Amino acid sequence: MAERLLIMRHGEAGPGAPDAERELTARGRREAERMAAWLAERDDLAGLRLMASPYRRARQTAAIVGEALGLEAEALSFITPDDPPRAVADWLLAQPQGRPLLLVSHMPLVGALTGLLVEGRADRGLGFPTAAVAELEADVWAAGCARLVEFVSPATCDCG
Repeated sequence: MAERLLIMRHGEAGPGAPDAERELTARGRREAERMAAWLAERDDLAGLRLMASPYRRARQTAAIVGEALGLEAEALSFITPDDPPRAVADWLLAQPQGRPLLLVSHMPLVGALTGLLVEGRADRGLGFPTAAVAELEADVWAAGCARLVEFVSPATCDCG
């Protein structure tokens, strides 16, 4: 049975320094709420694990999603913007099967990870608008072994 992974970019964030402390804008909160509503309408996410980058904007996005889904986000220290996608793929391989995962992270990592898992190359990833979600399926989370099931953004989703 194929495993499922949802990869989400955080909502729009304002400028600031240090980068890890940048916060969601009002638009970013609305984007996250829209995608959270879309996720909450689904009936195929039982047992979902919600993981987030430790950066503030990703934690804020994950909190909005978690509230809609009745979940608490877990922090993953190695899904920050410039972390290597291969490290995330290795972590995915070590996870127990049977539970879908939702990772809330950043560009360029979300694009590179999607490219690595689907195309086998990190430089072939998608450009993620803020709060977009890529849904992947795979029997094993190895380079080039996943299939892109759906790609949804706040502008394209049929959601609240």
